Amino acid sequence: MKTFGALLVLLRCCLAETQLRGETISENDITHQGRYGEAQRRNGPAHTTEATAAASTQQTCQPDIHTVLREMTAVLAEQRVTLTYTKTQMEAMETRMRANENKAETMETRLTASEKTLEEQRVVNKELKEKLEEQAAAVRAVGGSVNLTGSQVEELRREREERRVSFSASLLASGHGNTGPFSAPTTLVYRHIITNIGNHYNPNTGIFTAPVRGVYHFVLFVIGVEHASTPTGIILYKNGEHVIIAYQRNPNQTVTPANAASLLLEVGDVVYVKLYPNAWVYDNQNHYTTFSGHLLFPM
Repeated sequence: MKTFGALLVLLRCCLAETQLRGETISENDITHQGRYGEAQRRNGPAHTTEATAAASTQQTCQPDIHTVLREMTAVLAEQRVTLTYTKTQMEAMETRMRANENKAETMETRLTASEKTLEEQRVVNKELKEKLEEQAAAVRAVGGSVNLTGSQVEELRREREERRVSFSASLLASGHGNTGPFSAPTTLVYRHIITNIGNHYNPNTGIFTAPVRGVYHFVLFVIGVEHASTPTGIILYKNGEHVIIAYQRNPNQTVTPANAASLLLEVGDVVYVKLYPNAWVYDNQNHYTTFSGHLLFPM
């Protein structure tokens, strides 16, 4: 900006000097027009040389004005480039901010779902505690003692272990990228094990098998990159039947569909996830795309 201001001052000085000299020459032309021929004859070649020098002085500022204009044009072009670069940087910052907002919304959704699951587990624990207290009170009421054989103790231990069921897994064990799209529904195998209490989820097939009859809660989270025609979607299946879907498409930003359901399962029932036809899902080392399940209470 300092260079630009200096160029403007120089331009104004040159213009003022040119105007002043132009007015002086015009006045001399009007005053001495009748005497020009006589003065030329009297003074001879010396007077001619002085006139030529005055005309050369009048034209001295003309090239300087052109130089100033060229420098001003160069400065303006440089400022346009700087402005374009600044605009590009601002757009990139806005894009990163939108991506961070999407990630924050995803984390908030997951936190809400986890809080809901924790509250449900607290209710189940409270009910079990009440049942144990009732059973202990009944034993005390009859005044007897409980004598269990070794096989009965082992049976009780097995039942207790079977009721401890919880798993959570993400899609990719390593690397990053999209899975799909495929023309038909395809079973997703979540290979990165986060939790697998009871080992009832199989990371080689992607299938969970119910060990006891009871109510189970399943949660689906998925992330997908923006695309004009390819959506992001998955389907939860129980014994081959469609239960729920998590589906979204947005051509301008990352999508994060999610869903959850509680299911009454019999012993041996299977639950798994399939990729929606002609859709894809994304995952990386942050483990965005997950499949989780928990036994709420036996029936």
